[in-house]
Amino acid sequence: MQNSTHDIIHKVVAKAKKGSLLFPADFKGLADDAAINMALSRLNKEGAIKRLAHGIYVIPKYDPLLGLLYPGMEEIAKAIADRDRARIRPTGSFALHKLGLSTQVPMNLVYLTDGAPRKIKIGKGSIRFIKTTPKKLMLTGPISSLVIQALEELGPKEVTPDMEKKLKELLKQETKRNLINDFKFAPAWICKLMVDYTQLNPFHDGTASLTSRTA
Repeated sequence: MQNSTHDIIHKVVAKAKKGSLLFPADFKGLADDAAINMALSRLNKEGAIKRLAHGIYVIPKYDPLLGLLYPGMEEIAKAIADRDRARIRPTGSFALHKLGLSTQVPMNLVYLTDGAPRKIKIGKGSIRFIKTTPKKLMLTGPISSLVIQALEELGPKEVTPDMEKKLKELLKQETKRNLINDFKFAPAWICKLMVDYTQLNPFHDGTASLTSRTA
């Protein structure tokens, strides 16, 4: 049975896109967990796949000049979230980096999640998932949510004029609908800044207004 499991997974790997991430759960139902893990371990030794961390593999992708290419930490984090059907949001220094407010590339990524809390070491870096409240994950804007996380990391006294200029430009790319939603879930001081940056009235969302709510 072990050889059969190995052969079947090997065929799947051979047809899959180079650089794809693999998890034992991808082969659920093919055999029992022990046989799947043994087959993946054997394929790793044979070089058909590369083990990144416990239970996380990648199908090798090579560049003529750079050699073996590994997936980015963010890609791995998203793949784990998809596997677990969990929502995640980047926090802290990673949000600053994604927005271009910091040139430092963080080696240790931290995400808020509604999935299981855990820390996964990958090479010299790590990915950490921190369990959070549903409210923290109700942000909908891909840009505005990062802005909120970045500002929380900085604090009100560390926001420079250059940062404010950058944030204003970034928030122009966010939809009004997302901004109005995310205002509601931002800390008060961040909400005030974002309202100033965007010149949007958080009480007017196209469906309700301050007048209609208080009439």
